Amino acid sequence: MNIIVTGGAGFIGGNFIHYYLKEHPEDRVICVDKLTYAGNLSTLAPVMDNPNFRFCRLDICDRENVFSLFEEEKPDAVINFAAESHVDRSIENPGIFLQTNIIGTATMMDACRAFGNIRYHQVSTDEVYGDLPLDRPDLFFTETTPIHTSSPYSSSKAGADLLVQAYQRTYGLPITISRCSNNYGPYHFPEKLIPLMIANCLNDKPLPVYGEGLNVRDWLYVEDHCKAIDLILHKGRIGEVYNVGGHNEMRNIDIVKLIIEALGKDESLITYVTDRKGHDLRYAIDPTKIHEELGWLPETKFQDGIKKTIKWYLENRQWWEEIISGEYQNYYEKMYGNR
Repeated sequence: MNIIVTGGAGFIGGNFIHYYLKEHPEDRVICVDKLTYAGNLSTLAPVMDNPNFRFCRLDICDRENVFSLFEEEKPDAVINFAAESHVDRSIENPGIFLQTNIIGTATMMDACRAFGNIRYHQVSTDEVYGDLPLDRPDLFFTETTPIHTSSPYSSSKAGADLLVQAYQRTYGLPITISRCSNNYGPYHFPEKLIPLMIANCLNDKPLPVYGEGLNVRDWLYVEDHCKAIDLILHKGRIGEVYNVGGHNEMRNIDIVKLIIEALGKDESLITYVTDRKGHDLRYAIDPTKIHEELGWLPETKFQDGIKKTIKWYLENRQWWEEIISGEYQNYYEKMYGNR
């Protein structure tokens, strides 16, 4: 198979490319990435010399060049990871999220239609469901949970999901959608909670925690997510949505304290900052459907996954230290400096 992976220089997309080339050495992967602030070519350094890998710097909204790439590569499938994905950035500048996450998705699907109704998979998020109350641990997101978004980011992803489903119903495009819980692991951009806390801890910098840190997230080790997408691509039912959850619910403050302890630092580094606007309380996914249909379950317990993640950041300091200099530093000051 020839597979186009968009957003492959980002966190989950990059991990997926590493995983896929290892598991399917007979297939060819074409990575499409615009290389915005969150795209990092060094993430792909280990596979750059693989003869079955090609990197193409390209904006998924660039219709002319997207179509040219399809004509040249004749892909059998497309997996769309490409997205603006940080909630805080979406609050600051919603427009770019609508452009990339909705118009970009439409452009990729139009190319799939134009070149033979190519198999298309949309990587989405549990944030399209909104949030759950903290005092109802019995409630979980299922595939039939109504969409109820809280931020420009989640709204743009929900809009994309609806568009993907419309293309299947209107044009017969063979699609699937996966909605995952919070991922963590290697190559995670340092603006996200876990890598941010690891990097700041290692540099003895303040650890900014929104509100009281009581918000709960369901954490999924990124390689487990990659396995789920691989299964959905090859065995998932066309037109279906699959929730991919980690069964690892943790409060933000507990994760911060766990990282502090693992790195031998002091809790005095914790700095509570003004809460995010419209901050979702709790995410929790029920992955029963993907388990029963495709046999998938998360394999990595959080205690093991966080150890592997911390170890990776300790052993790959150059990767993230280069990122937290420059433009990202300016953004960081804007987000946390006056809160």
